[in-house]
This record gives sequence, C-alpha cells and structure tokens, in this order.
Amino acid sequence: MKIFIKNLTCKAILGILESERTQAQNIIIDAKIKYDFDTKHFIDYAQVAKSMQDLMQKEKFLLIEDALENIVATLKQKFPTIKQITLKISKPDILDNCVVGAKIKKNFINF
Repeated sequence: MKIFIKNLTCKAILGILESERTQAQNIIIDAKIKYDFDTKHFIDYAQVAKSMQDLMQKEKFLLIEDALENIVATLKQKFPTIKQITLKISKPDILDNCVVGAKIKKNFINF
C-alpha cells in the first residue's frame, strides 16, 4: 500500500542564513510512504502529517538534509511497517525566481 501527502505547508526555522534563523519561513513537505497494509496495521496519513509538521516547528534545522533525515527516522520509529519513504522539503520563498529544496528516498526492505 502507498499513502502520500502533498503540499503540507507550515512555517519553520530552517536554513543557515541569518534571516532564516530569526524568522520562520514557509516550507512545503511532500511524502510518499509504502508499507505493509492490513486492516489492523494501517498508517493514518493525518498522524504522519501532524508528526512532520510538529517536528519541523519544534526543531530549528540548519540544513534541509538534516531535517529530511530526522523526519525519516522519526516516521520509521512511529510507524515501523514503513518499507519505503520518499520525502521532499521545498522552500518556496527563499529565492525570488524559483523554489528550492531537497529530496530523500529510503528503503527499509531487506533483500
């Protein structure tokens, strides 16, 4: 089974620039999660979205890469049936002429 969350938008302290350290900016999170589904073990996408937003608002990451790694680890711990996760964080307002960000894909399937 696969769930997805697209365009989860919140404000967070994220970045290395002085302005990014003092004022929260808009960030957008997209996630795709594959997991083993059965009626007793499903992943509630509302809980996933809340977990990601809470983490981003609590922590003040310097690098998007650190935020990505931390979110992946947190979600895997909370939802151990995750087999694969693709996560993207975008910063739509940091540059005038584009949206920037980073993406990670982790597999938890043992081959």
